[in-house]
Parts: sequence; structure tokens; C-alpha cells
Amino acid sequence: MLTEKLQKHLLILFIGFNPSLRSYERGFNYAGHSNRFFKILYLSGLTNRLYTPEESYDLLDDYNYGFTNLVTRPTTRADEITKEEYRAGVGILYEKLITYQPAIACYVGKGVYLSFIGSSKRQDWGFSKKHTLSHTLDFVAPSTSGLVRMKLAEQADIYRQLATKAAELTTVR
Repeated sequence: MLTEKLQKHLLILFIGFNPSLRSYERGFNYAGHSNRFFKILYLSGLTNRLYTPEESYDLLDDYNYGFTNLVTRPTTRADEITKEEYRAGVGILYEKLITYQPAIACYVGKGVYLSFIGSSKRQDWGFSKKHTLSHTLDFVAPSTSGLVRMKLAEQADIYRQLATKAAELTTVR
């Protein structure tokens, strides 16, 4: 997959629903015009400067951040993904988490996390009380899509929890 960037022992693996058509066409993550992903990374302290989608490969080298999606098929909107695609994606993602063993799995959207764990229960933002795998912390973050009505400052504040934990883990490693 063009937008997927993986290697063993990532600090953070960012997991989206699936690539947008724009991201897939360009071959870069979170490349939609209104997507706030890279701005949120910068404002939250996850990066020390504002990266562009074209520089998403640099995040692998500069910070040990990787990217994948629950479903590989690009769509205009996540609600175009079928139940069968979700089911297949869950198994594939589980295998990726076992294989690549990221320290933190950041689910970019509550729906991504709830689809992965097969739950319709309410989920708070931040680190999950129960983690899917013993070697990986699960972090549930707001989607960075421009369709999300949450204020940018609110989103960055939630991602700041992730930045704090990433900094702690970096000093421990």
C-alpha cells in the first residue's frame, strides 16, 4: 500500500480507517486539503515543526512514527467501507500489531478503535484502560478529517497526552 509506512518497534503507529482518495492518489498520508493531521502533530508537540503530507516518510526516520489503515481501499468517506472489509481489516491490523510491535497504537478516530475491538460501547479519548496487546498501548484520538467539528485546539490538547507519553517512552528506550 502506497500510504503505509511500517517498521519494527515503532514509537507510534497511526491507524486510520482507510486512505482518502486524495491520499491514495498522492501516495501520502492525511493528504486531503482540509485534513488537520500534520497541524495537530505540530500543535500537540508530537513534532517540532509543521510537516507536510509529502514529508510523511520523514516521520518514520525523524520520530519513528508509522502509518497504516484498518482498510486499504481508498474511499471518499469512511461510511463507504463494507462490513466485510472491516472484518478482514481487523485480522490484518492485528497481525501488523503483532509483527511490528509499536509502543503505541494511535487510532485516529473513535470509530477506528471501536471497529478494531468490535465494540459499540462508549469510548473516551486518550489511552484505553485495556490494551489489545501486552506490548502496545492503545490511544484513541479524534479523527483529523476536516469534517470533524471539534475545534483544532481541543484536538491538539487530546494529542498532547500522546506527545507526553511518547516523550516518556523515548527517554526510557
